[in-house]
Amino acid sequence: MMDLRGRDLVSMDDLTAEELWAVLDFARDLKRRGERADRPQPLSGRTLAMIFEKPSLRTRVTFEVAMYQLGGTSIYLAPQDAQLGTRETIPDAARNLERWVDAIVARTFAHSTVVQLAEHARIPVINGLSDWEHPCQTLADLLTVYERFGGFRGITLAWVGDGNNVCHSLLLGAAKVGLNLRVATPPGHAPEPEIVQNAERQAQANGGTIGQTIDPVEAVRGADVIYTDVWASMGQEQEHAQRVRLFRPYQVNAALLRQARPEAVVLHCLPAHRGEEIADEVLDGPQAIVFDQAENRLHAQKALLAMIL
Repeated sequence: MMDLRGRDLVSMDDLTAEELWAVLDFARDLKRRGERADRPQPLSGRTLAMIFEKPSLRTRVTFEVAMYQLGGTSIYLAPQDAQLGTRETIPDAARNLERWVDAIVARTFAHSTVVQLAEHARIPVINGLSDWEHPCQTLADLLTVYERFGGFRGITLAWVGDGNNVCHSLLLGAAKVGLNLRVATPPGHAPEPEIVQNAERQAQANGGTIGQTIDPVEAVRGADVIYTDVWASMGQEQEHAQRVRLFRPYQVNAALLRQARPEAVVLHCLPAHRGEEIADEVLDGPQAIVFDQAENRLHAQKALLAMIL
């Protein structure tokens, strides 16, 4: 197992390509061990603080279960508990937590909150979601594709929808493992240019490609994987009606799915707004592997925690 002790995961770029492969391989190993008696518990006596400014099902449950299965424990801090930046400054909170716990997971609105926690805490800080990136989701996404296809070389993934935080991390992660990624977004909703340019440089070095288009059919044609996410993320609720009108041509439905390879699979990081970004016929169909993907949040995060603590 590669030694990543003491490391943060604020961005996918906190991992090199070699380190990302190591996390994915270790996650596969932990998943294979499952409930067997030889399941390792390397985090006995360790404690994870979980600061959540946003509600969560997958992130909270998978981190809590991951710590339990690895022999450690976790403490959930709800929005009213920490009140970072209002009740207490972020640096002060970081300096307190580092005296009591062994690592922090932060699920925040502003990415700067996670950055400041990492800067001021002398313990590992993990980005459990921010408005800029969602690296833990990308670990699970790549693990799911890795399992399904046995690798990434020659595999094409089409992202259809908003160029959001999940898309940002996916761009960087795909570039590191040599996955071909096509991103289809409406005009004005493309991922940030600095993320795309960074991903393009890394993809070229690792044998993958990055492409952008406003045409979802062009992105999906011949793809092995189709991935979508909600059109209005948490904090964008006031834009929901406008976004639904704009993004309607980007719905992943049976007609769009037919443009992909016959054996293509469908991903969604969940929760899904059924009938908006994805149709029931796809989400409930045989090509959707979204619950495998959700399960892999647990295995990917177990690997990450075991390697950094």
